[in-house]
Amino acid sequence: MAAPNDGGYGQYPPQQYTDQQPEYAATSSPPPPPGAQQNVPDHGKKKKRAYAAGAFEVGAGGNAVGGQQPGGGLMQPGGPSMGYPQPVAPGLGGYPQPDAAQAPLYGAAQPSYPVSQPGAPGLGGGYPAPAEPYYQGPGAPVAPGGVAGLTSGFGSMQLGGGAAPVPGLQQQQTQQLPPQARAGPLNQLYPTDLLNQPFNVSELELPPPPIILPANTSVTPSPDANCAPKYVRSTLNAVPTTHSLLKKSKLPFALVIQPYGALHDLDDPVPVVQDQVISRCRRCRSYINPFVTFLDHGHRWRCNMCNLTNDVPQAFDWDAAAQKSVDRWQRHELNHAVVEFVAPQEYMVRPPQPLVYLFLFDVSYAAVSTGLLATSARTILDSLNRIPNADRRTRLGFIAVDSSLHYFAVPKDDEDNGETSMLVVSDLDEPFLPVPQELLVPLTECRANIENFLTKLPEMFVNNQSNGSCMGSALRAGHKLISPLGGKIVVLSASLPSVGYGKLEMREDKKLLGTSKENSLLQTANGFYKSFAVECSKNQVSIDMFLFSSQYQDVASLSNLPRYTGGQTWFYPGWNAGRAEDAIKFASEFSDYLSSEIGLEAVLRVRATTGLRMSTFYGNFFNRSSDLCAFPAFPRDQCYVVEVAIDENLTKGIVCLQTAVLHTTCNGERRIRVMTLALPTTTSLADVYASADQCAITTYFSHKAVERALSNGLDSARDLLQGKITELLQTFKKELAGGSMGGGLQFPTNLRGLPALFLGLIKHVGLRKSAQIPSDLRSAALDLLSTLPLPLLMQYIYPRMYSLHDMPDNAGIPDPETSHIVLPPPLNLSSERFVPYGLYLIDDTQTQFLWVGRDAVPQLLADVFGVEDRTLLHVGKATLPELDNDFNERVRAVVQKSRDHKSRGVGSIVVPHLYIVREDGEPSLKLWAQTLLVEDRADQGMSFQQWMGNLREKVV
Repeated sequence: MAAPNDGGYGQYPPQQYTDQQPEYAATSSPPPPPGAQQNVPDHGKKKKRAYAAGAFEVGAGGNAVGGQQPGGGLMQPGGPSMGYPQPVAPGLGGYPQPDAAQAPLYGAAQPSYPVSQPGAPGLGGGYPAPAEPYYQGPGAPVAPGGVAGLTSGFGSMQLGGGAAPVPGLQQQQTQQLPPQARAGPLNQLYPTDLLNQPFNVSELELPPPPIILPANTSVTPSPDANCAPKYVRSTLNAVPTTHSLLKKSKLPFALVIQPYGALHDLDDPVPVVQDQVISRCRRCRSYINPFVTFLDHGHRWRCNMCNLTNDVPQAFDWDAAAQKSVDRWQRHELNHAVVEFVAPQEYMVRPPQPLVYLFLFDVSYAAVSTGLLATSARTILDSLNRIPNADRRTRLGFIAVDSSLHYFAVPKDDEDNGETSMLVVSDLDEPFLPVPQELLVPLTECRANIENFLTKLPEMFVNNQSNGSCMGSALRAGHKLISPLGGKIVVLSASLPSVGYGKLEMREDKKLLGTSKENSLLQTANGFYKSFAVECSKNQVSIDMFLFSSQYQDVASLSNLPRYTGGQTWFYPGWNAGRAEDAIKFASEFSDYLSSEIGLEAVLRVRATTGLRMSTFYGNFFNRSSDLCAFPAFPRDQCYVVEVAIDENLTKGIVCLQTAVLHTTCNGERRIRVMTLALPTTTSLADVYASADQCAITTYFSHKAVERALSNGLDSARDLLQGKITELLQTFKKELAGGSMGGGLQFPTNLRGLPALFLGLIKHVGLRKSAQIPSDLRSAALDLLSTLPLPLLMQYIYPRMYSLHDMPDNAGIPDPETSHIVLPPPLNLSSERFVPYGLYLIDDTQTQFLWVGRDAVPQLLADVFGVEDRTLLHVGKATLPELDNDFNERVRAVVQKSRDHKSRGVGSIVVPHLYIVREDGEPSLKLWAQTLLVEDRADQGMSFQQWMGNLREKVV
């Protein structure tokens, strides 16, 4: 939670922040600091080492809560903190804690953040404000925030007035029981006034409203019996029993599915059922799971999806390897909602395919001169040990592409003539395969010759002057080569396909940008890319695009190849290996990409309780039949959204939704990953709203908006989002707030971030109304908006901003209990949070900006960047220097931790570029960083205040 913390180090007792949010923590905004300033004479006026010039008014610095003016308090060394009352009790912050009964949350106790006792020696280390010139002396006016700040602080804590729980819903027990042991009412509805209790970014880190199931719902008391939100999140954690109630709520019912939590199994292990005993329902084909019922002395089980009674397999209680009976209640599939089954023979149409990578290298002048060919060849060479090859069947192939096709036949290591031969084909209409047998070679048997070839590859084309690219023809040739096996085609291209199949024209027209005709630039220019992708999907061929052009490259057309084949498009505009930052970013990402344990020849299906139907699917795959999604390769760094329809009234207290992914692992094992989610049902609209998950809802509408932008245009996508948030506010007012809101704007506490997230989407580079965004950049952003896993997507839509010059004393160092680096509290994205002497990190998961204020003091610049004069600071893409001081180490640790995807339970290869931005430096760079400040007015977008005012007008 963001907390009051002033302009300099140690001026307010350091808050004990961790990056681990308390489970089901309160969603109310933290109260502003008690604001009446006490003007105490300055004893001694010792000149201190300072980062924060002018940090004297109360509630200041980037980390101050609410829209208060920049400034800061001062803590005397060894004395009490001026401007803040003493803490109520040791270990508690300087404002009273609400008791559990008053906490406005999902039925859990309000978390208290312990704060160190002020005045202790050693807390004032760091960089306080310079004392003399800013001291106001006795009788100075009370700082903004004063008594009014106190009152609003108590208001937001629900101590007096404020929003009360909706009548008729009892207060939840505060202790956290396992879901199946919890009884009684569902989540409570706590209305909040969006205008008086503004959203705080830290609320986006909270877990979704808990899933409260009746006692003994699962057959074992396992804490893992229900699916964790990391893998499957529902937009509604209480499901309406009828279609009409869902329609009345105006909320979507959808699942956000992310089957893998990391790029490698070791980083996110799930229980594996090895014995190949797979019990499934005879009628609906659901897998046995913790929510079935056993009958007839355990000989039969009733399916929790369709109610059919099935026989329990004889081998279910028998360990064939050890030849002894086993305790069925210990079986993984009855204790864990997420399990992986090793599949027996009948789950295979053919023997499991090997892992195959076919690399299509652009060797045109553009690719050679920017260093793309050399860097990609070198990275593959360095990553050969990382490519999954446990079963020693992995195969590699290489084709070079300019205006001709260059095939390479790599011989086996034990052959006498170990030279790789190059075969050039210039017939692009029907590219034949010159020697079919030696073009896809086993990595294990040809290792030395592959290394030899990759070392020499850049030299072969070092003087190539050809500007043509027949990438479309190369793709067809590659498809012909690997379709008997299936596998990945990896395209590394720095130019527009200009000859042969799938030829594309330069169609970017600056006059169209920002107009209604811009939509045409986001459409595919050549039907080849869509029809060819569908053809690839049928033959288990997946395509990934790595695009590097400094000119127009038609990302809109090329990204269709990954979209329908389960791949991804990575875009590196203006990339050049001559810049170390560019070379390191790509090499690091490409190496992680090659090491990732992808699934092969995969299909995904979602089954559900009778009465529910999967109606629409979003993500990168081909929808083969009404409910089957096909993935030639199954990536570990994407998520999928499935919309659920209620076809019949739901009569049971809970419904179940089960996602199954059948796939071949990299090491040749056929497996099924099964994820089962149980949700309570309700007839109450209040329950539906109180259990809605704002992050899952935003993910659903992100996919929906991308689909709308590609079919109907950007205006239509923005209108969809604005219309939807208005409709939700109107529905809440009419149905649950009694039709009256006074002067405010009522909405449930658990959905308080929705208006900010929807504004973030509307102002996002993928959807924003602007005449300045090149269509390639926009298309690449739309790809990310429809594939990023939920935690990264939330940050891509509403970036994280941290104030570094005044971060708490424990930020940037490992937490003693978890040993994770502690991040400073995040700030809302408004330039009001900036102070001119500040240092801020802004991070949207793809790019990081380090913002240096125009009045940053020389000591700060020296400690972080190793320069004392701001004009000597290198702006633009940069790497932070490693300097021998504590503060530099902490800043680097925060920058690094902010990039840590693994700790957030997601896989990602992306290493964001770090840009250093001086407030009084390069205008275009400053403008780019400012576009991430969602709550500011910019370009043609409104500020958060205007947006909320606009919504209020529409609703009231």
